[in-house]
Amino acid sequence: MTIDGGGGGGGGATRAVRGACHHDCPDSCGWIVTVDDSGPVPVALTMRGDPEHPSSRGELCPKVNRFLDRAASPDRLLHPMRRVGPKGSGRFERITWDDALDEIAARLHEVIDTHGAEAVLPYSSAGNQSLLSMFVAGHRFFHHLGATRLERAICGVTAGVGTAMAYGTGASLDPSEMEHSRLIVLWGTNTRLTNRHLWPTVQRARAQGARLVVVDPIRTSTARAVDESCGDRFVQPLPGTDVAMILAMMHVLFRDGLTDDDWIARHTVGVDELRAEAERWPPERAARVCGVDATVITELAVDVATTRPTALRTLIGPEHHANGASFFRALSCLPALTGAWRDRGGGFSRSVGHWTEGGIDLAAAARPDLLGRDLPRSVNMSRLGSVLTELDPPIHALVVWNCNPLVTTPNANAIRAGLERDDLFTVVHEQFLTDTARYADIVLPATTQIEADDVVVPWGHLWITHNEAAVPPAGESCSNTELFRRLAAAVGLEEESLHDDDDALVRQVLPGIDLDDLKRRRWIRAPYPADGRPWGDPDGATPIPTATGRVELASDAMGSLGFGRVPTFVAPPESAVDDDSGGRYPLQLLTPKRHVRFLNSSYPQLPKHGPPKGGPYVELHTDDAVFRGLHPGDVARVVNDRGSVEVEVRTSDHLRPGVVAIPFGWWSADHRDGSVANSLTSDALVDAGGGVAFGDTLVEVVRVDRAGDPATPVGAAR
Repeated sequence: MTIDGGGGGGGGATRAVRGACHHDCPDSCGWIVTVDDSGPVPVALTMRGDPEHPSSRGELCPKVNRFLDRAASPDRLLHPMRRVGPKGSGRFERITWDDALDEIAARLHEVIDTHGAEAVLPYSSAGNQSLLSMFVAGHRFFHHLGATRLERAICGVTAGVGTAMAYGTGASLDPSEMEHSRLIVLWGTNTRLTNRHLWPTVQRARAQGARLVVVDPIRTSTARAVDESCGDRFVQPLPGTDVAMILAMMHVLFRDGLTDDDWIARHTVGVDELRAEAERWPPERAARVCGVDATVITELAVDVATTRPTALRTLIGPEHHANGASFFRALSCLPALTGAWRDRGGGFSRSVGHWTEGGIDLAAAARPDLLGRDLPRSVNMSRLGSVLTELDPPIHALVVWNCNPLVTTPNANAIRAGLERDDLFTVVHEQFLTDTARYADIVLPATTQIEADDVVVPWGHLWITHNEAAVPPAGESCSNTELFRRLAAAVGLEEESLHDDDDALVRQVLPGIDLDDLKRRRWIRAPYPADGRPWGDPDGATPIPTATGRVELASDAMGSLGFGRVPTFVAPPESAVDDDSGGRYPLQLLTPKRHVRFLNSSYPQLPKHGPPKGGPYVELHTDDAVFRGLHPGDVARVVNDRGSVEVEVRTSDHLRPGVVAIPFGWWSADHRDGSVANSLTSDALVDAGGGVAFGDTLVEVVRVDRAGDPATPVGAAR
């Protein structure tokens, strides 16, 4: 929606244009861009939070407060470019769109004619998670080509699959309902940083007497908000051990008669099998695994069972372990045992994508019917390194948009080796010359969110929001959907659906929403139970969509698929709990989102974002640093069999001994050795859903002497 203004901008007219943030963040904030129309080209003057937006209520985060610096950056890619130097050198020459499209079309035809369409791989993620940019762009084009299919499961899918193991769906509690809670357990989610617009809801609940429990392997900014004098609690398990702790909590519930037997009898199946598994996990056993005192586990279980309403809130982080789906399966079973679903503000809360994305016609978005009868092969996006270096027959053409995998995807050194192949033709559609773009043969300029219409379908709140373009595309940049219309024409594809304009695409993909009405109203609330309880009436309006119509605490389907019939704990194979490195790598590495001013690999290259954070670093517990002769400010090499990264040392008590952290997102140019945090991380897949075990990564940290060679760790002779 555009609102005319007066004056400003050198005496010309200004207007306020409403839109919404596109970042891979649960908050999806509403914004207002003030545009000056006095010159030959409209110019964005200011951006501020939209005070009327029902979720973000006028606040933008420190990243997006400076979004116009990003859009107007002198480093923006504004024209198509062709590589003229070695791959990775960043040496390009400017070319026309016609030249770029002709070369891409010729190379795609050559690859398909020589190797078949499966030699072409699309690669995209959630750099812009809006409807057209993420759900629609590219899928029809590559399906029509018959290209190798990409399983986009690096983030979020496993959480939904794990929840569905018990409930038949990924549906959960709308987190805004936690205002009614009296105990809020934030498990593996740093709400104050990564979901900041939910924090006022938590604070309102606390003002009404709610207590806060934070469960996290890192003492995050959210954990530091715990007030023990008010009955709050911080619990710090070892990474990847949460399922053992949850089973021990179940043990206490069954042992001490704290289960809601009426709710269990009417709305669940398999309680006896789950009870038998929980009996194997007394708190004392779990304490030895997860490093949390048995008394703390017991007290937490009692609090969860006896405080009403209790909300268990988690997000994506815990899925990044080998037992990631099992975590969501186990945690979501707790409110079924305690009957927390009875209460408004009670239950289990994760992404609300089930509610907001429920109206998306995914078949209309991707058009799988264009694939034909023989489905092309499928590869997992998290294994890009092995896909590019080991897949047989190999990939010979790669088209990347909406992501920067050389920084955001695990096992980055293998990805780099793949991108360096002389027989791989790579196209990247980007706003900046990212690490990935530097390896492209052709780079194409992409629009920002203020330069293209779209619809933001959030996963952290229920308000689907229209984004109106505030200014024209910068330079010769184009949106994700326009890119594939141009490619379809260049390749000579006549399929009508490949050329649909954006309005037509939105109407096809959101059939239940009147686009004109959405533009007028600016946002529409997704359907959600009126009483705030997703499973408040399992026998009536909100039936549980499993085969049995009940929460499946034990599942025939999961058993037949090779999973445990009930939630079980299996230690990750690469972790401090189950070290498979022979002791060479005794430290468990986490790569959390810790930066206030950038998200994933967005923003670190911008002057007001990356530099103020001081550059990449490794954080260790003081005891681990002393053992290795490391001091704050030293340069250390973090190393394992996948690679190494040289970073500055920081010490703190935010981590347990044996656990280290390198906040991820920095580009290779920010590191002394050109590596990134994901040069170290595991690309092993998790137990279900296709997710990846970033958090199951073992390393050693050694001091680097002045000549740049690792020094022997002080403790090595012990």
